[in-house]
Amino acid sequence: SVSKQMKELEESGFLKGALSVEQQLALISICTDLKAAVEGATFIQECTPEKLELKKKIFGQLDLIVGDNVILSSSTSCLLPSKLFTGLKHVKQCIVSHPVNPPYFVPLVEIVPHPETDPSTTERTYALMKRIGQSPVKLNREIEGFVLNRLQYAVISEAWRLVGEGVISPTDLDLVMSDGLGMRYAFIGPLETMHLNAEGISNYCERYREGMRLVLNTFGPVPEFSGEIEQKINQAMSEKVPVAPEVLDARRKWRDECLADLAKLRKQIKSD
Repeated sequence: SVSKQMKELEESGFLKGALSVEQQLALISICTDLKAAVEGATFIQECTPEKLELKKKIFGQLDLIVGDNVILSSSTSCLLPSKLFTGLKHVKQCIVSHPVNPPYFVPLVEIVPHPETDPSTTERTYALMKRIGQSPVKLNREIEGFVLNRLQYAVISEAWRLVGEGVISPTDLDLVMSDGLGMRYAFIGPLETMHLNAEGISNYCERYREGMRLVLNTFGPVPEFSGEIEQKINQAMSEKVPVAPEVLDARRKWRDECLADLAKLRKQIKSD
């Protein structure tokens, strides 16, 4: 429950904002009438399941209720703003603000405008996310998968190919990320990594561009994500974490605890 999670966050020193748990809980209410729910709101965040028709229906209803100052924001992780908001009267006030799970410990929010979104909507959303302690990034235009999933899918597809081609086992592949690249990427991104691994970006390109192009040209086609390779990876992952609700939940809980510890460490490092 929300109250249980918030109490745990308070105990671990992770509760955001200046209010206590009790004060924050007093501000949360459940309402089944959309008009009453959004009355007086300046920013509305939609968090329904990833179904285009459902989201469009909700934004269509909100469009008839809201005034000209409220921001209509969606949590969608992959539906394009042009699919969600086109044709709405208040399209200038519409935006995607895609958080990453669990947002308390993974602060990124991808802010993605509709082609007709007013720049002030983007700016206000960015400022709000900053103010509540998230790490917003602005996309200048919409693109399939936004940025986080495009990077994630690039990694997943090469992982899939390497396992499929028998280069490495599924469990060792995961170790390459968790005990290798992932440790580095918990603090700096791929572009700064290049910058630091040589005397700046230009020097890195001078040194490594030929080698990078050589390797990248050997990448295979986009995988099907099915068949024999799927079975092989499924078997390896299921041996490590059996597909039973209680086992998966325990592992997810462990993952979130690790993320909480990492978030704590990052906070400490930044304030040092």
